[in-house]
Amino acid sequence: MIGILGQMQRVAAARSDGTPETGDGAQARFEARTRVWFRAGKRLAVLGALFFATGTAFAQAAKPTVLIFGDSLSAAYGLDARQGWPALLAEALAPRGAAVVNASISGETTQGGRERLPAELKRHQPRVVVIALGGNDGLRGWPVAQTRANLAAMVQAAKAAKARVVLAGMQIPPNYGLDYARDFQALFADLAKRENVVLVPFLLEGIAERFELFQADKIHPTAAAQPMILKNVQPAVARALQSTGKAP
Repeated sequence: MIGILGQMQRVAAARSDGTPETGDGAQARFEARTRVWFRAGKRLAVLGALFFATGTAFAQAAKPTVLIFGDSLSAAYGLDARQGWPALLAEALAPRGAAVVNASISGETTQGGRERLPAELKRHQPRVVVIALGGNDGLRGWPVAQTRANLAAMVQAAKAAKARVVLAGMQIPPNYGLDYARDFQALFADLAKRENVVLVPFLLEGIAERFELFQADKIHPTAAAQPMILKNVQPAVARALQSTGKAP
């Protein structure tokens, strides 16, 4: 370091004709140039830090996020969160560089989801939104038109946020009559067609009729059922991710 400073001082002390300058003039010239170099070095350091921060932010922004927006069937109710199908989806999508955020809440209805979704879209800026709501509406006997309107509002909000939508269909037992159960089941396919979004026909396909795949409450699937739910959902999510380069 001393050798380098010495060379800098000799260069700074050189006159325009190439002969060394000595005395107070040489020292003043060296100090002035040193201050200039120091300020230039600080600017370069700041620019380098900004470049690094911008590059990191760009890399994070480029990482696609899949937002899971559902009820207890997606919130791993009664299970370790790592056993739930959203966590399994996160593992499956990790090699593709995609992240999964699970914003599901046990007991959620389409009305509650409609109220919550705008904030979640703003917070996570997802590339894909999986809407898996409606089951609690059906179990409470809410009007099918109300459920449809809430789901439609969520789909449109997600599309307005430039996200692709995957709509997970639900079915309910005929507690409120066969007509109600049929109308409820049909609303998901009808809405998916009208809004041109990807449909999972039935979230619990291959599970609903197998009682051994449900917990003691006979409502919530066991850990053994979670890979089966993943199998129902993952192809739809993959399809939505592949089409994110196109306009929603």
